[in-house]
Amino acid sequence: MRIAVLGGDGFVGWPTSLHLSELGHEVHIVDNLSRRWIDAELGVQSLTPMDSIQERCRIWKQETGRQIRFHLLDLAKEYERLKQWLADHKPDAVIHFAEQRAAPYSMKTDRHKVYTVDNNVNATHNLLAALVETGIDAHLVHLGTMGVYGYSSVGAPIPEGYLDVQIDTPSGPKDQQILYPTRPGSIYHMTKSLDQILFQFYAQNDGLRITDLHQGIVWGTHTDQTRRHEQLINRFDYDGDYGTVLNRFLIQAAIGYPLTVHGSGGQTRAFIHLQDCVRCIELALSDAPKPGERVRIFNQMTETHRVRDLAQMVAGMTGARVLNLPNPRKEAAENDLIVRNDQFLALGLNPITLQEGLLSEVVEVARKYAHRIDRSRVPAVSAWTRDLGARIDRNPESHLTEVS
Repeated sequence: MRIAVLGGDGFVGWPTSLHLSELGHEVHIVDNLSRRWIDAELGVQSLTPMDSIQERCRIWKQETGRQIRFHLLDLAKEYERLKQWLADHKPDAVIHFAEQRAAPYSMKTDRHKVYTVDNNVNATHNLLAALVETGIDAHLVHLGTMGVYGYSSVGAPIPEGYLDVQIDTPSGPKDQQILYPTRPGSIYHMTKSLDQILFQFYAQNDGLRITDLHQGIVWGTHTDQTRRHEQLINRFDYDGDYGTVLNRFLIQAAIGYPLTVHGSGGQTRAFIHLQDCVRCIELALSDAPKPGERVRIFNQMTETHRVRDLAQMVAGMTGARVLNLPNPRKEAAENDLIVRNDQFLALGLNPITLQEGLLSEVVEVARKYAHRIDRSRVPAVSAWTRDLGARIDRNPESHLTEVS
């Protein structure tokens, strides 16, 4: 297939592009490189050194003989160019990663909230409108998030997208399926909730074939493809805005920094290894909906854990200390999370679960590049409310002596 990977320079987009290229697909990365500009804005860098996207693609061709083409294009701002690109290249599938992906970054200031909504919603809608206008029958696979559902306890498993309900009518009760209600906990998660409504409309109104993947928190550094050459290594975010919780614990342990658990640590999250993530994209592509079918929704996760349990697991493996800090997020102190993921299991996914060997691999990567770490960027300080932000000490290192 000819596949367009929108946002293919990113944390999940890059390993997905390599994985699909190795499977023999013709891969085109379309990206505006905004994630690299955000690094410059925040004054941080990936723990792992990253070459330009052009150099990464060159190394991939040198190592494998397969070509990945890169196209600089801003989906949210360049609608006519996007439409022309689709008309010229006619992809069989489009994988949509081209959204600002960090909840903390989306909540930093009003400017970051506006940017996240403008970028994410416009990118998604421009893509949908362009697919309709060009008449291209491409399977659209979108990377969403389990976070659209929030983190409150409902006492029952979260289904894959749809909820069976019964509605009372004058002629008697009627069975119906509705989108499972969302309860986004950040501006970022809100944009992903809005994506769902856009997808539902364009699937029913224009017959677009859409798969929406509600992904858990990704952990790990390598896939089979990124191991092939040091310059193919994936980005690794450790800062308080973009670093995912388990990767952050592992890097903290690697540099002798206490494991920072925010609040009670009783929040339960869904997780998936990076290798499983790219495998799920492959499986979703192989099971495309037909025109006129409703949006297909998968829960792209393999296990759930409480944050404090993860911290204790890493502490037991590495000898690191665990410290509880004020929670910058506006969320319940404790929650349960039960999630169904039957569809990917039925398609043949053999999940990678949290294993000490893979956790050690992340620690080894962190130690190798420890000289690139700015310790002041490790704590999470982007607050969900002004009042909460005022109570979070902006000198992150001071927490380490104040909290026992």
